[in-house]
Amino acid sequence: MSLLSPTWTALLYLIAAICFVLALKGLSSPKSARRGNLIGAAGALVAVVTVFLSMKLDNIPWILAAIAVGSAVAAPIARRVQMTQMPQLVALFNGVGGGAAALVALLELPHTDDPWVRLAIVFTLLVGAVSFAGSLVTFAKLQELMTTRPVVFPGLPIVMSASVLVAVAASVAIIFTGAGWLAVVLLVFGLLTGVLLVLPVGGADVPIVISLLNAFTGLAVAASGFVLGNVLLIIAGTLVGASGTILTRAMASAMGRSVTGILFGAFKGGSTAGSTVASDRPVRSSSAEDVAVLLGYAQKVVIVPGYGLAVAQGQHTVAELQGELESRGIEVVFGIHPVAGRMPGHMNVLLAEANVPYESLKEMGEVNPEFKTADVVLVVGANDVVNPAAKTTPGSPIYGMPILEVDSARQVVFLKRSMRPGFAGIENELLFEPQTTLLFGDAKESLGKVLAAVKAL
Repeated sequence: MSLLSPTWTALLYLIAAICFVLALKGLSSPKSARRGNLIGAAGALVAVVTVFLSMKLDNIPWILAAIAVGSAVAAPIARRVQMTQMPQLVALFNGVGGGAAALVALLELPHTDDPWVRLAIVFTLLVGAVSFAGSLVTFAKLQELMTTRPVVFPGLPIVMSASVLVAVAASVAIIFTGAGWLAVVLLVFGLLTGVLLVLPVGGADVPIVISLLNAFTGLAVAASGFVLGNVLLIIAGTLVGASGTILTRAMASAMGRSVTGILFGAFKGGSTAGSTVASDRPVRSSSAEDVAVLLGYAQKVVIVPGYGLAVAQGQHTVAELQGELESRGIEVVFGIHPVAGRMPGHMNVLLAEANVPYESLKEMGEVNPEFKTADVVLVVGANDVVNPAAKTTPGSPIYGMPILEVDSARQVVFLKRSMRPGFAGIENELLFEPQTTLLFGDAKESLGKVLAAVKAL
């Protein structure tokens, strides 16, 4: 016998749904992201407790044991994960969610004869399996457990098409027959389709695919809500699916690419992954002391952070450098590209962690006109998002991608570890321009040297 009446159950589900909506709203801004995350977690807790109190559950000890094991594994991992590895964690979350939805659908198939419910089941099975397998591949690429370059082999389009056709045929047969063995076939070919879908994606396109798979997981969860007759799952899954779709389109737009070009561009050479070979062309390099002089006697400095800053964990040092320059009356702002780092908001969160004022962070559209009046632009670990090839080189993998127009500044200083190209794998001609100076080394160490030299001026 349940402890909650249907009325109270519906009311608590409504409260949880409102929490999920407020959480998404909060996550739209770095200022409110932490609060939004807490509201979402509270909504999830309300939803789980409501399920326990409103339904007659079997095997409660096993359920509690599974929750305990999952919490014991997840909590330490989430606490230890570095900011640079957040996209990988998101990829795993996507995969686990899609896989869980697929397993639920598989277990529910023998308990229904309704063709509409079977339709929801096969949709959940297929999309959940694609999301699970594809997310694991994106995790492996970002974690560099495998090459980040596109993996293409002769006949891949044919194999992928055949896999999709078998999955669709199995889905139709399951709807009419309910055969369990066909569900296993569908699951296997769904997993295969997920792998084949992501293998050809490389370079800077990988984070966009993570967002797309996140939308897939949301749709799978929403469909599982139909299977289980749970309204809250439908609402939560729809919210995730819709927000993931919007984010995918926004990221693709920021890269100047279409979603179909991202998924299938490697078949015709259109992926954003190119060479990984370091250039041997001569550049103008400098010392930390020389860079400090440029910064110390400037009136306006724009700092452009990238993934290299995140890898080096140099956010606190760059924040201290900002404070030191501002104490000397120098205007300092940060130029943030929508896909700087590995995901939207990656740099915002990183700099917020170092207590950089939110007012100092300027998005691409706002900061681009200011580069013309900047005395020095300090590019810390970024490459592709400032590469003029996006505007000047038709046929380049990033051609058409909106960039931060740092090439219009009076002086540009690149902090780079080496002359290896960025994530898109193409050379940046700005590195060889006369107004550009390079300071080689780990971003955090280089920033520390520059900071010390500025203080010594």
